Amino acid sequence: MTTEEKVRAFLKNPRKVLTAIGAVIALCIVSSCFFVVDQAEQAVITRFGKYYTTLGPGLQTRLPFGIDKKFIVPGNKVVQTEQFGFSIVSSGSQNTYQNNITTESTMLTGDLNIVDVEWIIQYRIVDPRSWLFSVQDRSQTIRDISRSVINTLVGDRAILDVMSSERQSIENLAVDMMNKQFEGLNMGINVFAVKLQNIVPPKGVQDAFEDVNKAIQDMNRFINEGKESYNAEIPKAKGEADRQIQIADGYASERVNRAKGDVARFNAVYEEYRKAPSITRERLYLETMEEIFASQGKDKKPTLVDGELKNVVPFKNLSN
Repeated sequence: MTTEEKVRAFLKNPRKVLTAIGAVIALCIVSSCFFVVDQAEQAVITRFGKYYTTLGPGLQTRLPFGIDKKFIVPGNKVVQTEQFGFSIVSSGSQNTYQNNITTESTMLTGDLNIVDVEWIIQYRIVDPRSWLFSVQDRSQTIRDISRSVINTLVGDRAILDVMSSERQSIENLAVDMMNKQFEGLNMGINVFAVKLQNIVPPKGVQDAFEDVNKAIQDMNRFINEGKESYNAEIPKAKGEADRQIQIADGYASERVNRAKGDVARFNAVYEEYRKAPSITRERLYLETMEEIFASQGKDKKPTLVDGELKNVVPFKNLSN
């Protein structure tokens, strides 16, 4: 029997035809009920057009005939990136960039200068339901809010601060400000990084600003060298000052103790003098004379002068 004859025989049997049609319909129904969610994705299910549930990775089921519809959303660990002021024209082993998209990058600073700012933001989708149904044009909303925040932060600062010391502050504040606005719109995303890329003045004044930056770098270098010298000399001076203070304290203690000793000795002598004035007076005289003669040394002889002499000029005998 040929194939054509088999087909004709099959069509003449209605039961077989209905069975085959039913099998095809059942297969279509079964295939539409099952679907696979990738490891880096989440599936949002709507039933009759209304949000029903969110499904994670793996083999999942849904009701057929369009009762349940699925929307695939990147998982909460997938990093999404938006670029501002530049874009990657082509990618590969070596990326090609288109820089200076002036409609996004040109900004006015707080000191009324023009500056070109390029930046990126990185975010994750943390609530797939809000991400799908809260805002209609999600990408444009993200770009508009990001541009508004960066323009505000740059507009509050001088151009030199934006190009140097305030970069980190702008990045941190931008994350907080963007997240507050996205939460207000219930977009279901969380910005975790804002990175400023190139920040350059307009081409007409770029050379002048480079000279200013070099001058600032030289200034910072001189300041660091001065601080280094300060840190080297000040401790040495403080150490010398402490040494002199210790010497002075030691000298003061010595003088005070010697004075106290003299006072005690004088008081003791005075007490003895009160008991026997003549003996004490003679003893003091002898001790004083002993000190005088002892101070002359062995090689020197003292000159004695009689205080009662009236007609002779006393002088030292040079022949002795």
